[in-house]
Amino acid sequence: MHYALIGGTGVEKLVLTDKSAIRVDTPYGPVNMETGRLGNVDMVFLRRHGQNHTVPPHAINYRGNIWALKEIGVKKILATGAVGSIVSEFKTGDLVLVDQFLDFTKNRPLTFYEGGEHGVLHVDVSEPYCPALRQEILVGAEKLGLKIHHGGVYVCTEGPRFETPAEIRMFRMLGGQVVGMTGVPEVVLARELGLCYASIALITNQAAGISEEPLTHAEVIATMNILGETIAKLVEITCRNQASNQKCACATANKEAGLF
Repeated sequence: MHYALIGGTGVEKLVLTDKSAIRVDTPYGPVNMETGRLGNVDMVFLRRHGQNHTVPPHAINYRGNIWALKEIGVKKILATGAVGSIVSEFKTGDLVLVDQFLDFTKNRPLTFYEGGEHGVLHVDVSEPYCPALRQEILVGAEKLGLKIHHGGVYVCTEGPRFETPAEIRMFRMLGGQVVGMTGVPEVVLARELGLCYASIALITNQAAGISEEPLTHAEVIATMNILGETIAKLVEITCRNQASNQKCACATANKEAGLF
């Protein structure tokens, strides 16, 4: 199976048909996933937060997850994530095809290449999200008549707490547009293993200091339940008629590993 969907908050209940559970043992521990069909598309589905949303953002086995997908032959990853909006043009319920990120994580393993026998890799992330896969998503959205914001700067925080209003003001000054807790290092690790990766940010709330109400996880889930069917259709139509080969530079991103 060449395509994988990594589902974040609210996408855990995505329904696959003809599904089966698989476990992949990796150097970073075992990873549980499902294979099946989403509409007419063979798909691997990985629940980022576990079966019943039991894994917080800072404790996700990011390296194990990406390694496992590579191990079973995945070439292209579509990721979803619930985010808060930092800017007025992005409203609750909107979809954003992010194209850049700001990393404010603190305690997460960030690379497969820790030196020694594994070598060192200074991976290029000038275009963190695969431009070819992003274009496929845009074509799919157009076929569905679905509005999706083309581009956005994703701010990744450590979590699991929500951000303070002061932090949100800082992120906005730095050019951030949406804020979430899971996008990094996932996107970087995919690039290190030569996988195409694109992320659809699902705006579930206005960020702290913008919203007049206290932030709650229940609010996030409620909005995601509304967006879930739309996301499933977008993922399916994106993958249905696309070639599995990689028409981009993602597959060669790790060619300099071990040269430094």
